[in-house]
Amino acid sequence: MAVANQSRAGASPQSAPSSRYKWIALSNTTLGVLMVTINQSIVLIALPDVFRGIRLNPLDPGNTGYLLWMMMGFMVVTAVLVVMFGRLGDMFGRVRMYNLGFAVFSLCSIMLSLTWMDGDAGAMWLIGWRIVQGIGGALLFANSTAILTDAFPVRQRGTALGINSIAAIAGSFLGLVIGGVLAPVNWKAIFLVSVPFGVFGTIWAYVKLRDNGVRRRARMDWWGNATFAVGLIALLVGITYGIQPYGTGVMGWGNPWVITALAGGVLLLALFAWIETRVAEPLFRLTLFRDRAFLAGNVASLLTALGRGGLQFMLIIWLQGIWLPLHGYSFEETPLWAGIYMIPLTVGFLLSAPVSGWLSDRFGPRKFTVGGALVTAASFYALMTLPTDFGYGVFALLILVNGVGSGLFSSPNRAEIMNSVPAESRGVGAGMTATFQNSSMVLSIGVFFSLMIAGLAQSLPHTMHDELVAQGVPAAQAEGIAQLPPIAVLFAAFLGYNPFRQLLGGILDRLPDGGAHLTSKEFFPHLIAGPFHQGLVIAFWFAVAACLVAALSSLLTDRVRRGHRAAAHESLGSELAAVAGEAGLAGNELVVPDEEFDAPTARDRRARDQ
Repeated sequence: MAVANQSRAGASPQSAPSSRYKWIALSNTTLGVLMVTINQSIVLIALPDVFRGIRLNPLDPGNTGYLLWMMMGFMVVTAVLVVMFGRLGDMFGRVRMYNLGFAVFSLCSIMLSLTWMDGDAGAMWLIGWRIVQGIGGALLFANSTAILTDAFPVRQRGTALGINSIAAIAGSFLGLVIGGVLAPVNWKAIFLVSVPFGVFGTIWAYVKLRDNGVRRRARMDWWGNATFAVGLIALLVGITYGIQPYGTGVMGWGNPWVITALAGGVLLLALFAWIETRVAEPLFRLTLFRDRAFLAGNVASLLTALGRGGLQFMLIIWLQGIWLPLHGYSFEETPLWAGIYMIPLTVGFLLSAPVSGWLSDRFGPRKFTVGGALVTAASFYALMTLPTDFGYGVFALLILVNGVGSGLFSSPNRAEIMNSVPAESRGVGAGMTATFQNSSMVLSIGVFFSLMIAGLAQSLPHTMHDELVAQGVPAAQAEGIAQLPPIAVLFAAFLGYNPFRQLLGGILDRLPDGGAHLTSKEFFPHLIAGPFHQGLVIAFWFAVAACLVAALSSLLTDRVRRGHRAAAHESLGSELAAVAGEAGLAGNELVVPDEEFDAPTARDRRARDQ
């Protein structure tokens, strides 16, 4: 191979990686991925304690943006940068970029745990460092899989990638539980807990990891990167502010700045697509979409990610804000128990993803992609039929089924996509798919919150007014409180906050019971339960529709475009490597292995020669 004679990127030529080195690479990259995915979910579950810790009032409309950016800032940055950082790893050394990511992530964890400010200043400090931490996470995500690909031979590579990806999924679950345990003790501990692991991992990676893969040096597509990054950021920022109140409206879709951001983002992404068809080494190879299997598989992947991406947020609000308080849990306990009660969702995914990958190798992936999307759609429909104050056994069964459906779909879907891509384009195809899934997570949150707020706006003001008047609150005061923005009420529930002590002030003393019932932990969740369920039904109908269209799209992936020879079928381990695709765990450039280390199979040689 001509490319095998080129020098190693970022390292001097070395002998084939030792047996010991490959396990060092696996353990270090698994630690990095586990640390980042724990951090993503630990912040989500601990936000009630964070807001209380920095003394931010969730009812203040200006604070809504802080909450959204604490949740979504990390994901936005990761979605935008993961592909570009993969290419930079090809140019300057994957281990070097990976080490930088470990160091940046660790430094940001320290700075986040040192927060001393309250109010707006404290929120901006946290958001700023979370965004920088997202840069570190993108560096780790973009290069960890490539490091493993360099270190392991073909016969073991799938297993290594599978272990790495399963760790990422486990991290998303562990973060919920760890956050629930640490946040009530000290909210800063949710950031501090990753510091020793980050410092150790940074030093370990610097000392032990090395660039030893043979690969083509890539030229940076600067115009493509710039238009893609700015366009996607504008789009995601527009969605973030579109779900916040503007003027007299409950949402900001009429805000000129939101319209400008959305329109500008779309135009820049269209310009990006035009640029990619005219550069020698594009960031995205749009010609891959000429293959029907690649196009339909990515459409199905995007739609299922849109359908389930906001599910975790809705379930946490449902549990923390309504169900747990109604069942006697204090607001200090709800983060921990919300994480525990969501365990079936993760268990279903972890059980079904490996099995579906193995079965799809034997019976073909289409049965499992279509079936998984339909099972997921059915679980969303069943969840919307539950009352807000449900029986936990039924709820646990339904989220288990939802996890099973997602697992049935994810692994075979990834195999369909990657098996439709020519071998020389697999790295680029993987990076494109990872970017779509990362972006869809943020889009999904925006869609779910928009639909939820639209549903709340229909019935919440009337319900709140009537309930307050029934408790003896004067009609004038009840009318004013009923005009609270629905998103402020939603976030108050999410943060475990009963707003009536603050909103009613001196009126409480004039009520028959001194306002004890209005300020109890049960009254506010009971008040919003009905309107919340109405909004939840609207959001879940969107999820059902997205999953049904994904099933239809999956039906179109069976045929490969005439004249195009698909790449060799992925192993189960390689399919598992995509299970955590929404975390950005995908290669971003083709790694050409050392021939003496990674000899091609006869099938590989035949495919290459043809």
